Amino acid sequence: MYIIYNAFQNIGRNISRNILLASIVFAIIATTLVALMITNTSNRIIDEYKGQFGIEVTIERNTQTFVDMRQRGEASMGITITNEQYIAFADSNLLQRSVIMNGTLVYSETVTAIGQTGELTTGHGYAIAPTMQLQGNNWDDFKNGHRVLLPGGVMPSRINESIISEGLAELNGISVGDTIRLYGVVMEQAAAMGFVPAVYNLVITGIYFCVAESVSTWGSTTLIRQNEILTVAETMPGAQVIARYYLYHPSDLEAFEQELRVKGLHPIFDVNTDEHLYNAIVGPVEGMRGIVMTFMVVVFILGAIILILLSSIAIRERKYEIGVLRAMGMKKAKVALGLWFEMVIITAFCLIIGIFAGSLAAQPISNRLLVQQAENVQNIQDNLFVGRDLGSFSRVVNDDPIIEIPVSLGIYTLLQLILISLFLASLAAFAAISKITKYEPIKILMERN
Repeated sequence: MYIIYNAFQNIGRNISRNILLASIVFAIIATTLVALMITNTSNRIIDEYKGQFGIEVTIERNTQTFVDMRQRGEASMGITITNEQYIAFADSNLLQRSVIMNGTLVYSETVTAIGQTGELTTGHGYAIAPTMQLQGNNWDDFKNGHRVLLPGGVMPSRINESIISEGLAELNGISVGDTIRLYGVVMEQAAAMGFVPAVYNLVITGIYFCVAESVSTWGSTTLIRQNEILTVAETMPGAQVIARYYLYHPSDLEAFEQELRVKGLHPIFDVNTDEHLYNAIVGPVEGMRGIVMTFMVVVFILGAIILILLSSIAIRERKYEIGVLRAMGMKKAKVALGLWFEMVIITAFCLIIGIFAGSLAAQPISNRLLVQQAENVQNIQDNLFVGRDLGSFSRVVNDDPIIEIPVSLGIYTLLQLILISLFLASLAAFAAISKITKYEPIKILMERN
């Protein structure tokens, strides 16, 4: 108890010197807290993003590879990925998730597509120029808010149930409960033309609002988002399967590609990840995290060196005091413990103030750094067109970069800060007193004389 009491008294006796020490400790603690809060929050945000979205894989035909293999007689026309292969590819432990859809181009004699002009041209029981898309299990837009089911409707859950866009419903006077008839085709290898006509009698169970405007820059009404009629995949047996695969991490791409090759994926197809989109979205957070961590390490190392030097100078000025205590019979361990308590008390005081100051500064600093990092990838995001090898499902992806994260002080961050503060106090104290306790009391007093 005497040691602690004496430590408090010594702090008061050397107030000016201890204020200088406290200033250094406070700066290190506050900086470390800001860095820890931003880093831990960034790690959580990145992990949540990876867990929620994954890294999308694209499987695309490589035209040059096909030409080279064809010239060598190693490839022929008509090489494609079968529906069975798409489904088999989804069976992998490397995938965070997969989305299996199917779809076909359709037309109707009673439903006019948005943007449709002129009469239909039909032949052989199908439309030469389809006007709409019938899609199965394409529900992603309802999760990201690009589509919203209007009140009074329900999502399709059984065969031949479907929902249509608000614009398509208004144009044709369609209401929930009505039935529409669509004509399309499904693939069938045994057929003379490789496909056969298909007829779909669909009950409208709901109407959805689509954020996308009714505009097609490619001149086809099938590319207008509001001309997409959504149903369950089972409604269209034999329709072309569309699959989207999402890896846990881009580093899993090579292993996943090897799995696909074993399952029969032809060499003319390239397997890539949508890493540029991932970097455009998560990149600002990862860049900010790297900057903050680097800054924290530099500040901690420089601050620790300065703190050790100041502590050494301060302790050397107290050699006579230490010599007197040793001459009175106090052991080296207790002298060292008293000096360590002084440093711990100063650090504890700075810790309390540093937590308050760091908590206030963390969010503004985080926002500023994140905006700066987001600006570095904004040009990529503004001009990003992600073309998928998904036939008529190709679309522009409108995911935005993460430009704000709610920084908060958690228990884990607080424990980290306390341990770092204790280490800092111990390092400064022991590095300084190790030189003093080497001397015997008589030698210290003689040097004083």
